[in-house]
Amino acid sequence: MERTAINPSSWSVKLGFDQAELVEGHRRELICSAQDAVDANGSSQHPGDMAAQLGMALDNLEEILAGADMTLANVVRLNFYTTEMDTLLQHFLVVNERFEGAGVRFATTLLGVASLAAPDLVVALEATAMD
Repeated sequence: MERTAINPSSWSVKLGFDQAELVEGHRRELICSAQDAVDANGSSQHPGDMAAQLGMALDNLEEILAGADMTLANVVRLNFYTTEMDTLLQHFLVVNERFEGAGVRFATTLLGVASLAAPDLVVALEATAMD
């Protein structure tokens, strides 16, 4: 698979994401349901704690990816749903640090929502991965 970042201007790169990802020659595509801070029983964790929820949602995403023999390096799109946009932006470094370790960026959309699946959840991540 060959990935080419498409950034007509560089403002997004400074924030850790690409405006678009051109993916050519891929063989598999994994479309993930939104991952959030829930344990193996589906119980929400870290009530109201954005940083902890982001970390756990990324952990859960990595488990999904591993089940398809993929890693964060395969993620080409990562969308965020949050009930607290300002807090998400303050903690976005949690995401950028994880993806810097994978050596990739992704296309993204951040969406403010009124609520998520459980009342104490503040963020959910929806990913598309390819190899």
